[in-house]
Amino acid sequence: MKVIAFERNLQGTGASRRLRNSGKTPGIVYGAGEPQLIELDHNALFHALKKEAFHSSILDLEVAGKSQQVLLRDVQYHPFRQLVLHVDFQRVDANKKIHTKVPLHFLNQETNPAVKLGGAVISHVINEVEVECLPAALPEFIEVDLAKIEAGQSLHATDIVLPAGVALVAHLAAENPVIVSAPIPAGTVSEEASAEGETPAAE
Repeated sequence: MKVIAFERNLQGTGASRRLRNSGKTPGIVYGAGEPQLIELDHNALFHALKKEAFHSSILDLEVAGKSQQVLLRDVQYHPFRQLVLHVDFQRVDANKKIHTKVPLHFLNQETNPAVKLGGAVISHVINEVEVECLPAALPEFIEVDLAKIEAGQSLHATDIVLPAGVALVAHLAAENPVIVSAPIPAGTVSEEASAEGETPAAE
């Protein structure tokens, strides 16, 4: 995904306020070299931030005609206005592994037998995981298939099938938190149990 930015020469609270009043958003690019002050068109940035891929993909940032690969690292929003106050990007090296969070996409929840017949309610405990990989291997998202999770079961971080070249960060793999659970609410009677409990009507 390509992002257009411009060099920014002025900094400080007053300069940033004037920049925002002119429809621009201040930002910075850091890592692997000198920090670079930038400015971006606010509306274009605001709409880009609505896209999931903007937060979890390697971005092609063009500044003054030169492109560099970056990751979005931080966004500051106004507390009650639809206004982006500041953005941080980090340069990436194609030959060095990066650590970043990747969103999870859950599949086959509606068709899961535990939900349809067993009365289970699937709960998403965690919606993203932190991974490490080379920039070229970074996925925009990771799919989690819920077709076979059974009532009362939980799916943990290490149960996720990761793309080639992608691994959970060490502390997450060690903690192995619950990603999805499928509890049966108290008082719920599954369709299967209900069917087994039915008796034929007297003739």
